This record gives sequence, C-alpha cells and structure tokens, in this order.
Amino acid sequence: MYKTGTTLGIGAIGAAIAWALGIPAPFLTGPAALVSLAALMGVTTDVPVQLRDVCFVLIGVGMGAGVTPEVLVAARQWPIPLVALSLLLLVIFFGGSWALGRVFGYDRNTARLAATPGHLSFVLSLSTEVKADIPIVAVVQSLRVLILTLLVPAVVALITDADLSMSTAPATPMALPALALIVVLAIGLGLLLKRWNIPAALLLAGMAVSTAAHGAGLVPGGMPLWIAIPTFVIMGTLIGTRFSGVTLALVIRAAAASVFLTVLALIATLVAALIVHHLSDLPLTDLMIAFAPGGLETMAALSIMLGADPAFTALHHIYRLVFLTVLVPVFIPARVKRRRRPGRG
Repeated sequence: MYKTGTTLGIGAIGAAIAWALGIPAPFLTGPAALVSLAALMGVTTDVPVQLRDVCFVLIGVGMGAGVTPEVLVAARQWPIPLVALSLLLLVIFFGGSWALGRVFGYDRNTARLAATPGHLSFVLSLSTEVKADIPIVAVVQSLRVLILTLLVPAVVALITDADLSMSTAPATPMALPALALIVVLAIGLGLLLKRWNIPAALLLAGMAVSTAAHGAGLVPGGMPLWIAIPTFVIMGTLIGTRFSGVTLALVIRAAAASVFLTVLALIATLVAALIVHHLSDLPLTDLMIAFAPGGLETMAALSIMLGADPAFTALHHIYRLVFLTVLVPVFIPARVKRRRRPGRG
C-alpha cells in the first residue's frame, strides 16, 4: 500500500507541475515523465493490477461516449488511412530494424523486435522464444512509448489548434448511476474477452458497452472531469512504472536506438497524416493519434484529451496490432531449438 501511495503521489505531483507549466496533455505526460525519472533513480514504483484494469475500462468508456452517428457516416473514408497505416508500419519496421542492425550493431532478431512499432506484450513473448537481447528489446520499446507519449501531444499542439489543456468539462456529464452500470457491464465483458486473449480487452469492452449505450440514445453525456483527470493521471503513472527496476546503465545503452526509432516514427507518422489529410480531408488530429505507434491505451487516452474520433482511433490501433501479429513472426523465423537429451532419438 505504501509503495502504491508513493507512486500515485509522484504521479499527481508530475501532473500538477505539467499543468502549471502549460505542458500539452499535462495529466498524462506529467506523471509519465516524473514517475519514469523516480523509477530510474531507484524508487520502487507500482500500480496495482486492479486499479490499472479499472483505469483501462474508464478510458474505454470515455472513448465510447464520443461515438456518434456522424462518426459512422465518416467511416466510409477509413479505407484510405488503413492503407496508409499499413505502409507506415512497413516503413517503421524495416527502416528501424535496418538502422538498428547497421548503425547500432544489434543482431537481426533484437533489431527487428526492438523496431516493431508497438504490441509490446507480443514482442516480449517472441523475444523469449528466439535468440534476442530481451532486456534491450524491453527497454527500447518502453522508452519509445514514453517518448511518444511526451512528444505526440507537443507535435499535435504545433500543427493544429486542438485544446490540449484538458480543462474543459463535457457539456453534459454522464449521470453517475448510468456510468456505474456501464462500468460494471464493461468489466464483465472485459473479463470474458481476456479469457479469449483479446488484446486490450478491458479498454475495448468499456468502449463497446459505452458505444452501444450512447449510440442507442440511452445514456447522454461524457466522462465527468473529476473522474477523467484521475484516470489520465493513473494512466501516465502506469507508463512510468515500466522503468521500475531498470538500471540507468541499461537505459543509456538503449537511449540512442530509442530516440532514433521515435524520431523515425514521428516523421513518418506526420508525413502519412498530412498526405491522408490532403487526400481525404479527415482531421489532422485524428490521423496523428490514429497513426502514432504508441501503446493502445495511451493513444486512447490521448484521443479523449484531444477530442479525436474515438472509433477511428480504436479501429486503427487494433488494426495495427493485428497487422504486426501477422508481419513480425514472418521475419523472426529463427526459433531456439531444444537440445536433445543424451540417449534419445
């Protein structure tokens, strides 16, 4: 309990500092930065699984509250950005893995797994089955997510007029009884999806139940700020806890590769978003959040903060996970063979 309280306290301080300084998306970026720093300085950080899961459900509910009939009409334009996202993922994966091998000296499997633009749990599970530097893969991927979390809001603030202060409450907050019922139903559905090994099961369940309730006109309004802000603070804190137990020396080893991959991803994402925006007239903010290869839950939280189309964001990040699930194993073929025991075969 003390460890959790300390971690959440650091996250809250980070959010307050970022908000006071006017940093974009302060309730997410502030905790992520300060908790990461504290973890690297030796502070043991932790967010309980139960609190994390409730946070995921609430983010999903917040996304579902933004799905409207107009969103569904706009879905006719979505095949264009899906094609662009496929090409973007190929550029990041092959460009990043080539550079990590040629410039940074990583072996083939380590380079390709570290350069994979997202799907961290899947990447780490593959790392255990092949000959790869697992600590480097984990830290490069974690640093990439952290840097993207910090930089994507800043880039969006520079190229659009989106309000990233998260200070404006929804016109009509959801009634608490309706919100409580949606959360309970979402948790039940999420636990079922987890049994089927669906990625981001609780977040998707929250979005599905909330979308159904809002789309049918049964529940109006958005997430109340007094619930949304702590949820984002916990999400940012959770990102920072990835560095608990990681040594500074390992971070220094992985830093250059992480920065390179992040810059590559940001430039490629921005170029792809600008091209699709020109071709389809879809909002640039929506495209940036949908294309940025950060964690699904993190990008979902940012989509709520920036008022991006939640269904558009969710579809593209789910597609990214499916695309990588198919792509990566094809180019990581060298699995470790078990040695035969003497006297057998």
